[in-house]
Amino acid sequence: MADQRASRPSTTRRAPGRRDPLGLRRALADRLLFSLVAAMALLACLALAGRGGAELLALRWQHGAQAAMTVQIPEPSVERMARAIAALQAQPEVATARILDPARLRELLRPWLGDAQGLALPGVIEVRLAQLSADPVLIGDRLAHAVPGAVTEAHGIWVARIAALATAVQAVALAVLVLVAGVAAAVVAVATRTGIAARQEAIIVLHGLGATDGEIARRVAARAAWLGAWGAAAGSALAIPALVGIVALAAPIGGADPLGLGSLPWLDLIAVPVFAWLIGWAMAEVSVRLWLRQLP
Repeated sequence: MADQRASRPSTTRRAPGRRDPLGLRRALADRLLFSLVAAMALLACLALAGRGGAELLALRWQHGAQAAMTVQIPEPSVERMARAIAALQAQPEVATARILDPARLRELLRPWLGDAQGLALPGVIEVRLAQLSADPVLIGDRLAHAVPGAVTEAHGIWVARIAALATAVQAVALAVLVLVAGVAAAVVAVATRTGIAARQEAIIVLHGLGATDGEIARRVAARAAWLGAWGAAAGSALAIPALVGIVALAAPIGGADPLGLGSLPWLDLIAVPVFAWLIGWAMAEVSVRLWLRQLP
């Protein structure tokens, strides 16, 4: 009976070892890999949000600019302005035509012209097109025929610049994502190689007892993938307050609700931990198998 009692504690002590025979909890440190992946995930989330935000704002600006025209009427008498409004509203391509308040025009020009009270400013009409495909040149020709001297200015050049800016921002964000993914993969690979090197004796013993390369690699990969996924989830959570602040700052430009959490890129925030798990698993598998091939 005494011998049986003495044998039970030893069985209890060996149970944790069987659950983690390679000592991976000590080899792959929780804090280091977790923190590094969380930082990488935070950068990835911000890059994804920047890419999506640039695309969304560009679409809004493009639709707004393409549907807008500005008409200038020299010598803006009441009769000429009324004739211009009538000529514009008679065209089916025009949705609305509104005279810009002269006081508002002077306020807009104040940063460049100062007090424009003594200047003879043209009358300005803001035009919204009913269709984006409408030809502004044709509209301007009709207006100039009805009101000689009228000048129509479309915003095509600004649309092109906005599109170029959005494309540049998206390209930079994509480059940042590729860089972050590469750094994350390198971090996982280095941490894995360092961890298994620290547990080299245990791995050699298990390998000698019949454990295959695939079994050892899967154990290490599961540990690395778990740490990567949880680290990425923490990084994604840390990105949420920053993204809320960015949405609030962009609200006056894009017309977004500053408190609208629905405008956040939730799919991207969810996808980052998934990709971190995949990167952790793949890099750990490759690193362990390459390391095991070097064993005698």
